[in-house]
Amino acid sequence: MAIWLTSESKVIVQGITGAEGSKHAARMLRAGTNVVGGTNPRKAGQKVELEGHSVPVFGTVAEAMAEAGADVSVIFVPPAFTKAAVLEAIDAEIPLAVVITEGVPVHDTAAFWAHAVATGNKTRIIGPNCPGIASPGASNAGIIPADITGSGRIGLVSKSGTLTYQMMYELRDIGFSTCVGIGGDPIIGTTHIDALAAFQDDPDTDAIVMIGEIGGDAEERAADFIKANVTKPVVGYIAGFTAPPGKTMGHAGAIISGSAGTADAKKAALEAVGVKVGKTPTETANIMRALMQG
Repeated sequence: MAIWLTSESKVIVQGITGAEGSKHAARMLRAGTNVVGGTNPRKAGQKVELEGHSVPVFGTVAEAMAEAGADVSVIFVPPAFTKAAVLEAIDAEIPLAVVITEGVPVHDTAAFWAHAVATGNKTRIIGPNCPGIASPGASNAGIIPADITGSGRIGLVSKSGTLTYQMMYELRDIGFSTCVGIGGDPIIGTTHIDALAAFQDDPDTDAIVMIGEIGGDAEERAADFIKANVTKPVVGYIAGFTAPPGKTMGHAGAIISGSAGTADAKKAALEAVGVKVGKTPTETANIMRALMQG
């Protein structure tokens, strides 16, 4: 089993005729993802040839849902058009929208996230500026490499795309139920807490790896949630132990101020609720490996 993305998921790519959309749609098909179409209002009715598949192009997300049964959209459109693409997905009430695009203006993300909430949260948004979601051996929606790990019983949620890949590779001998890259922008859809709750409820996930970053308080809030709601073992890693105070680092989207938002502060908050936190990704993976094998 997996969370949010399974072998039964029917995936479309908004922007499938663009360079990035077509490239990654082909890669997803190679990974076994059930890509049932894509959208481009200017090329509706056409087909694109990808990996030996003739993939239909629909005018809208709603048409893809009605005609192909789509229930997941992966969005590969330029930042200036991302808000409109996500709003379209929300209005169509597709269950899952994975927003890969980097550089989406924060006010655009705020607008489409507010619209999702106002219309009843019928569409789960992952991202923006994220690598997507992968359930190894079942389906892959986004840009996560499909061949670096296998299926297993660990759930992974991460702000960082590259650290998502590294953790998947480090624990490839054990494998994952689902790996979710939530993105590190100041405003995102799905959070650590959302993924923790889903993994807690998934009978085929035995343990969870949570990767965070300096800045903000998402990891501290996740620690509070773990204390109150998560009974499965959680292992954590916080990127940025050597980051200097007062600097915006990477895409964490926040400035460290005093002790707030530092890797040490987040590590302390997580360890206070029983989460074992590694100082490096490899150390974190070894903690999880010992836990799963012991």
